[in-house]
Amino acid sequence: MTTRRLARVLLALACASVPLACFADKSDKDKPVNFSSDQGGANYETKSGSLKGNVVLTQGTMTIRADRIDFKQNPDNSISATVYGNPLSFRQKKDDSDEYFEGYAQRAVYDGTKQFLELFDRALLRQGNDEIRSNYISYNTATGVATAEGRPDQAGGPAGPGARVRGMFQPREETVPGKAAPGAKGTPAPKAAPKAESKGPPLKLTPDSSLKQ
Repeated sequence: MTTRRLARVLLALACASVPLACFADKSDKDKPVNFSSDQGGANYETKSGSLKGNVVLTQGTMTIRADRIDFKQNPDNSISATVYGNPLSFRQKKDDSDEYFEGYAQRAVYDGTKQFLELFDRALLRQGNDEIRSNYISYNTATGVATAEGRPDQAGGPAGPGARVRGMFQPREETVPGKAAPGAKGTPAPKAAPKAESKGPPLKLTPDSSLKQ
């Protein structure tokens, strides 16, 4: 086997495409965008901004927390952003469900028009107790399919999963032997989780004229 062919085989073995069966809430892009940070600026003409320090950006059920974020509001009102953190977090509710999916990494790129999220370095994608870990994970929030690739750790960076893909799927409730499905006859349905306490709307930044183009 040639070196090039061997490299292709190893790459195929290091990649995994996994359907997580969760789709982002479609109504999020119809909601206003709120953001807060320790410092930064926003251009209200181009609807873009660069924020640093304890950044929180929300739109509907979507919440991004990071050390730094460069973002813009697209013509369809969705958000596209490049995000940095140690780690950053991306959280959004599934469509027609009370469950959320969560992503963590050192860097992320999100394209709201394509509903496509990329997580780089020490990446983790989680839905409930199911999770995937790798140094690169891409996730299509429209189709619910995640693709993970094993990649070497960044030189000089913190230790990560390395060039391997790792994951764990918990058994479905209805398939556990001797355990009735939630809500089945004679089995009380699980109680709904208490709603998170609202901390009020985040502070909005004042316009920064230096960002105007």
